[in-house]
Amino acid sequence: MDNSDENSVQFHGDEEIIEVIDLNETEQNPDDLADEFEDVDVGETEDGDNEQEDWDTDDEMEQEKEQDDSELTFSKHTGSVFCVSLDPATNSLAVTGGEDDKAYVWRVSDGEVLFECTGHKDSVTSVLFSHDSSLVATGDMSGLIKVWRVETKQEVWSFEVGDLEWMEWHPCAPVLLAGMADGNVWMWKIPGGDCRTLQGPGCQSTSGKVLPDGETVSPAKRKRAVVGYEDGNVRLWDLKQGNATHVIKGHDGHQGALTCLTCNKDGSLVLTGSVDGRAKLINTATGKVLGVFSVDGGKAKASQEDAEETNSVESVGFCNVLPLIAVAYLHGTLAIYDLSSQVLRHKCQHQAGIVKLQWEESSSVVSTCSLDGAVRLWDARSGTMVSEYRGHQAEILDFTLNREASMAVTASGDHQAKLFCLQRPDR
Repeated sequence: MDNSDENSVQFHGDEEIIEVIDLNETEQNPDDLADEFEDVDVGETEDGDNEQEDWDTDDEMEQEKEQDDSELTFSKHTGSVFCVSLDPATNSLAVTGGEDDKAYVWRVSDGEVLFECTGHKDSVTSVLFSHDSSLVATGDMSGLIKVWRVETKQEVWSFEVGDLEWMEWHPCAPVLLAGMADGNVWMWKIPGGDCRTLQGPGCQSTSGKVLPDGETVSPAKRKRAVVGYEDGNVRLWDLKQGNATHVIKGHDGHQGALTCLTCNKDGSLVLTGSVDGRAKLINTATGKVLGVFSVDGGKAKASQEDAEETNSVESVGFCNVLPLIAVAYLHGTLAIYDLSSQVLRHKCQHQAGIVKLQWEESSSVVSTCSLDGAVRLWDARSGTMVSEYRGHQAEILDFTLNREASMAVTASGDHQAKLFCLQRPDR
């Protein structure tokens, strides 16, 4: 294991000595910020009397199977649709990637394809619009990453790395990050291609995010990222210096691979999830773990391995308007915790495993998609389900909400993406 990334943190007794790096605080435009990332050597019955009853049951099952609450279905893919993203500027375009080695950029108003992202050699598992919606990145399992300019519908950059685990755009610059199976994180200025590498610990980089550091912070200071790894460790990176400022490991780290992570609105807190069934709250300034969250998985498990698989945390999120967090589990529980007291407020049970959650931007409603093919909206204040939307004939593998939370776009194993109009009594 490469320990070079831990050298920037010094220890004295039980206290952690943190070197404060004075970053350039002057305003910079996105291209100036991107230029700073220079190269550094551092991811049944048979009774006739019951015949009518059986007939009615079959009819009801068929009716349920055909239920489709969606407003629009996108059917261009010929395999499972793995990922979906909305353009952040207007929320009028979606990009989807799938098992058919293809990605499409299409209009959510009518499902019309704007252009196809061609040339991938394996399943497209990551698709993302840049912060200003001018670029869209598509990445496949083989490690081929392509970037397209939306206005011209042309490919402007491509790069091939090792097996791709995740991608993330910088929140205010044309800089793309990607985590690899070998643990390294690559960072490129697009479309120039200037790159740097954040050296990993020799195990898979499973998730990552660039920290926003608050809306009032200048772009020059938005130079931190958090990355989770297969060994359960979490690293906070200084993107300008190319070193890890904090490493959360051992007892403080997870006891299994990280599955997900996110940050609050100003980047001061990070919430991580793992196959160990726990979520951890981390202070990004100090690297200290502030809380650990877990729920009982219900049934007794035959082995620890089974328990980890069933209890795996699949998605985590912060509420923007109330001090609440949500943790979604593969066994179907959505847990709502009070952030201040760290007390479990509600357990919202699903019929199948949860794949992803997303809080609405300006309310206490949290949405989920799950393996039973449904999208559900939950009121986190009461723990009750607000509404449910169906239409897919297989599991939902990804989804996203628009800014107003009036629309959800889903990606499913039934080869389709769907658009659902979300209705609530208070809207």
